Amino acid sequence: MQSSLLLSPLPIPTSFSHNPKTPIRRRRRTVPPAAVAAPPPLRHQSVTHSMPPEKTEIFRSLESWAAQSVLPLLKPVDRCWQPTEFLPVSSQPYDQFSDEVRALRERTADLPDEYFVVLVGDMITEDALPTYQTMINTLDGVRDETGASANPWAMWTRAWTAEENRHGDLLRTYLYLSGRVDMNMIERTVQYLISSGMDPGTENNPYLGFVYTSFQERATFVSHGNTARLAKDGGDPVLARICGTIASDEKRHENAYVKIVEKLLEVDPSGAMTAVADMMRKKITMPAHLMYDGQDPSLFEHFAAVAQRLGVYTADDYADILEYLIGRWRLEKMEGLTGEGRRAQEFVCGLAPRIRKLQERADERARKMEPRGVKFSWLFNKEVMV
Repeated sequence: MQSSLLLSPLPIPTSFSHNPKTPIRRRRRTVPPAAVAAPPPLRHQSVTHSMPPEKTEIFRSLESWAAQSVLPLLKPVDRCWQPTEFLPVSSQPYDQFSDEVRALRERTADLPDEYFVVLVGDMITEDALPTYQTMINTLDGVRDETGASANPWAMWTRAWTAEENRHGDLLRTYLYLSGRVDMNMIERTVQYLISSGMDPGTENNPYLGFVYTSFQERATFVSHGNTARLAKDGGDPVLARICGTIASDEKRHENAYVKIVEKLLEVDPSGAMTAVADMMRKKITMPAHLMYDGQDPSLFEHFAAVAQRLGVYTADDYADILEYLIGRWRLEKMEGLTGEGRRAQEFVCGLAPRIRKLQERADERARKMEPRGVKFSWLFNKEVMV
């Protein structure tokens, strides 16, 4: 999940109810930081348990469906990759292990500092996994009531967490062996982030929670896929395979959450439609938006600006994901909605073009501004342009 670096889009009008000579090919034009909408402070009012109690029965009635349609999207442990498969083998003779570490460092030597800013941000976001499991376990009707419940919803959450846990482990070890980053500052950032928690506005409501995770898993699939592409272009095929493998996991997890929302749209069209609109009105708050290293209070904003510059995750991606989900869930074609459901449908289906127009205006303003350097503690306080 979270995955990932992830930017929030520009505000939506409320009336709508180390080696610079080695270039990295950019997917989109370079955009100065003013064009990037780093997540604003949470503006939504904190609400808890917003789902009417009677709707809990919907999730109870879907337990057998979840067992048959969602749990199969998990992989048995013996068929899952493990981080050690991508890393130097520490149990082999010292000289061989040293040679493999040396080869890893040679592969990463020409990747620019800006790439490591993004990769570290990805790793930190993945490493805050305890927060994400906690968030899902606040959702009424689907939480793990005992910590080892045999309920299909609880089984999914635990196994999803177990699969996701490998992502941060692998990226962290690879970064550690590369010697390119300050692991102490990275570890502090992880501790700050987990301590801060998150409130994405899901209100203990599984309708909202599953809309949120659908969007987030799609976003992490996009961002990890782009870090894979850039690693390959930068001369590290192993790191490219690592990021691509993580992206593949995120895609499979996305399919599960999207399938859940799809089912909710089938059994409760208006309720699910209004949930989609609710989350999009709030804007999808990114999991790592409270990222802090003890030094830079704008760390996430600076990290997000670098991600935008590299084309790893951009405001255009946010709109692309929204359009993808609208198409996947066939929201434009839904019929039989209540008045509230129809208003939600109109809002959601007209939102992506508005986001793109707002971003175009921000791009134009940003072109008039000079890029500036920001020091990142993760890179021993090296300066990176944002």
